[in-house]
Amino acid sequence: MELKGKTILITGASSGIGAAAALLCAAEGANLVLGARREAKLQQIVGQIKQSNGKAVCLAGDVTDEAYAEELVALAKFEFGGLNGAFNNAGMMGDMGPIPDMKPENWHSVIDCNLTSAFYSAKAQLPALQETGGGSMVFTSSFVGFSNGGMPGMGAYAASKAGLIGLVQSLASDHAAQGIRVNALLPGGTLTDMAGDDPDTHAFIAGLHPVKRLAAPKEIAQAALFLLSDRSSFVTGTPLAADGGMATRLL
Repeated sequence: MELKGKTILITGASSGIGAAAALLCAAEGANLVLGARREAKLQQIVGQIKQSNGKAVCLAGDVTDEAYAEELVALAKFEFGGLNGAFNNAGMMGDMGPIPDMKPENWHSVIDCNLTSAFYSAKAQLPALQETGGGSMVFTSSFVGFSNGGMPGMGAYAASKAGLIGLVQSLASDHAAQGIRVNALLPGGTLTDMAGDDPDTHAFIAGLHPVKRLAAPKEIAQAALFLLSDRSSFVTGTPLAADGGMATRLL
């Protein structure tokens, strides 16, 4: 029971990596506060957790709204008395294509969802973590934000995920002495809604990875659990790769 008695907030929790992390953290004893846009999907995850005698609540909303970040933290305090950790996992790919052809609306949507939302989350979560004596914040970045590896048409996504690593390292430096650890999780290609359902695309992306396959969401969630738990008590400011070897390919 790695997280017994701890309250963990997870965004992007209605499917994919976020849903897998919610189920995994619940199995490890955490109280869960789950956020995403799709309320029905969130309620399904909450139902699964409660069926297994876990504790979870949810609130649907948009992570690009600062008030929503504050509401999730308020819910954690109201339901469970405080906050001990957060997995800020919500994100989007956006439209792919060369920057000269990209619409400004797409650029802003991707930056707002992937990076500005992290700023809102940090503003809301850090005071709550200070109140409980410290904790762990994890933000989902990507190997694309660390070293693009020649992936074409991903300017907005890469910029947002690279910016997220910089934000994480700044937050880690600012708050380490307060007992708050802040890390970035860098998944490789993962079988989620974002990956689509085209087998040829899956095969192409899998072939880029040294392991020659895509990750299951639970495999990435296991890495998030490590960063949220006390097993990573001396880890902060780190871009942790769970990327099927892509980091070795890109060096």
